Amino acid sequence: MTDSSDSVSADVGDRQATERILGRLLNQQWPTGALAPGSRVTVVRALDWDGPWQVEFPGTVDAMGAPEPNEHAQALKGELLYWVTFDTPQYDSDGGGPYRKAQIWGRYLRTEPELEA
Repeated sequence: MTDSSDSVSADVGDRQATERILGRLLNQQWPTGALAPGSRVTVVRALDWDGPWQVEFPGTVDAMGAPEPNEHAQALKGELLYWVTFDTPQYDSDGGGPYRKAQIWGRYLRTEPELEA
């Protein structure tokens, strides 16, 4: 049996720290059609540049904050930003890290097929 209280308190701490940095509360209303919290994903590399991560790796869509519209000038129309917790800490393409969680552009997430029971 695993005690999940440590991960719950870490999630609350992550959310509070992120909200302090952003200067606003994270949205908790999940958009219709977005990947659900707990969804297993693979964070993939870009096809047209050497990034945003050094390698592809698995993770889980985190419920710390709901997906938000990506307002970057190079975002795809309707693209969402997701909080993803990584299975193992990762380095970005510039060598920064290791990171255990990050906000990832939707185009860099591939959903994993559900395992058959």
